[in-house]
Amino acid sequence: MPTIQIPPFLQPGDKIGIVAPASAVRYEDLLPGISLFRDEWKLKVVEGKTLKSSYNQFSATDEDRLADLQAMLDDPSIKAIIAARGGYGCSRIIDRLDFTDFIKSPKWIVGFSDLTAILSQLYNLGYASVHAPMAKSITLEGAEKAAESLRSILFGELPGYSVEPNPLNRTGSAVAEIVGGNLCILAHQIGSNTQIDTEGKILFIEDLNEFLYNLDRMMIQMKRAGKLSHLAGLIVGQFTDMRDNSNPPYGKTAYEIIHEHVAEYDYPLTFNFPVGHVADNRAIGVGMNAYLDVNKEGVELHFLSSAPTII
Repeated sequence: MPTIQIPPFLQPGDKIGIVAPASAVRYEDLLPGISLFRDEWKLKVVEGKTLKSSYNQFSATDEDRLADLQAMLDDPSIKAIIAARGGYGCSRIIDRLDFTDFIKSPKWIVGFSDLTAILSQLYNLGYASVHAPMAKSITLEGAEKAAESLRSILFGELPGYSVEPNPLNRTGSAVAEIVGGNLCILAHQIGSNTQIDTEGKILFIEDLNEFLYNLDRMMIQMKRAGKLSHLAGLIVGQFTDMRDNSNPPYGKTAYEIIHEHVAEYDYPLTFNFPVGHVADNRAIGVGMNAYLDVNKEGVELHFLSSAPTII
């Protein structure tokens, strides 16, 4: 694994791109986010062609979504790319993206959910990115702290978060790179070029609208692939709108399922972290160094400019 490089932090007046590399989005739903970036963050916004098109459930054909994102990656004047929304589609184009020009002029890539595939690819290339609200969700009611956390990371003001304790937490501290994202995508990409090495890392996971038995299956896949056994820590975010069998029910909650599969390990573990498919979806600097402390009083997560040794 190469040393992770941090793209240049943004400054007012910088140019950012907004693109829809996965599912279709209503352009009207993006206008509040675009206004936030332009009027409050003082950034120049370049709108991708995929913001106003659609093809079945996607924002455009694979070829057009690929071309739109590729143009943003290749343009050295664009300092960050923020996805319009997730949904489904990034895995269909990920292996055809060319990062040659991106490596010459690295920039921030921002998104979550289906964008986990792209954030994982960037991590494997040795570049940090941001798992955070996208243009469609950043102005939702209750997203104010999440929006500020993204602004903080992009402009170089590394944030820290304090979270209430949870009965399933396991105490401990760690300093390590932080990786992760949507659990379904993380499990799906095992065996591919975008699978991530979790050994010695702080892993964070979240998901949406899965059957509980499928969550169990994904955790088993992660465990069988060695993705859970040698972590520095595990952050369990929001598992929203999970579904159960009607008769008989699965018998455990999402958090109980996850806890069962990592109970044998001793790394710090925290549940109900504000990351995932919720309005308060705090920004996580994927590939950045972080300090995680889980104790009886609560949880602290701080992003670091370097990785000091805990004494």
